[in-house]
Amino acid sequence: MLLSARDLHVEFPGRWGGAPARAVDGVDLDVPAGSIVALVGESGCGKSTLVRTLLGLEKPSRGEVLFENAPVRARDLKAYRRQVQLVLQDPTGALNPRHTVYEAVAEGLRIHGKAALRGRDERALVAEALSRAGLRPPDRFFPRYPHELSGGQRQRVVIAGALVLEPRLLVADEPVASLDASVRGEILKLLLRLRADEGLSALVVTHDLGLAWNIADRVAVMYLGRIVEAGPVEELLGEPRHPYTRALLSVLPESTLDEAVVLADEPPDPTRIPSGCRFHPRCPVLRSGAAAGAGVDGACRTRDLPVVRDDGVACHYVAAAPAGASAIESNYANTARFSGWNV
Repeated sequence: MLLSARDLHVEFPGRWGGAPARAVDGVDLDVPAGSIVALVGESGCGKSTLVRTLLGLEKPSRGEVLFENAPVRARDLKAYRRQVQLVLQDPTGALNPRHTVYEAVAEGLRIHGKAALRGRDERALVAEALSRAGLRPPDRFFPRYPHELSGGQRQRVVIAGALVLEPRLLVADEPVASLDASVRGEILKLLLRLRADEGLSALVVTHDLGLAWNIADRVAVMYLGRIVEAGPVEELLGEPRHPYTRALLSVLPESTLDEAVVLADEPPDPTRIPSGCRFHPRCPVLRSGAAAGAGVDGACRTRDLPVVRDDGVACHYVAAAPAGASAIESNYANTARFSGWNV
């Protein structure tokens, strides 16, 4: 396995001596070599904190991060970060307006020194990275400044700045969120080409299941600090089992679900995580009475769920089915429709 999180917890001190915020509250996550994994969830679910911890920018309260099955230690972070590079969501904010494209891409080489140059000329490495990112001919872009580029070109410069270090993994935080719809597809195609032609892996952080469907091999859905469902993209998005995943999927224009599911209330505060299933205060299955019909409504409110490892789903209602989620799918849908929750 290229990159893994094992029982990862990250807590931040509460305000004025209050309860700590459990931003990441027991996460297992794997990114296999040569694959693209999408980490999906609403704003505030802990995605960014998880990514910062995977990159060594936050220290876990418990658990560990492994790269190629070896724990990532503080003393190894500089070498580790050559292998795992971050691509930020806002290319305008990521690029120094006073630096040319050449300087922006060469910055990583200068920080990491001889180990990054690999015995080659800096100018040749910068040109190669820009070409790989789709900016050709590269020397035409060397003297330009960020304000002279389009949004898509700026994002390609940010990607080139990561590629110049020859990483094994890109961590892309909402890589197309700030771009026009017309150029989003180009950036996604670039990531797919890097995976197909060069075997580059990626962890793509997004709130958009549609993006995950188009780019990912695997999807992990995060809610309030935990992964609640994970699996291959075709299985997870083709037949979503967790009510939260179904709600996220239902709002997509191409969704096969009959109507959009509007979740009640806002996500809970991470300093006051609910007992039982952390999704239960907003769960349409519990509100519809379907969980009571399956005899699990009490468990939903009081009994915690195990951490999702590999392929799986953290849901008492799904677990109540004798032969998996499909055994109760029709009951779930009928009860939800009857109560006004169409999922």
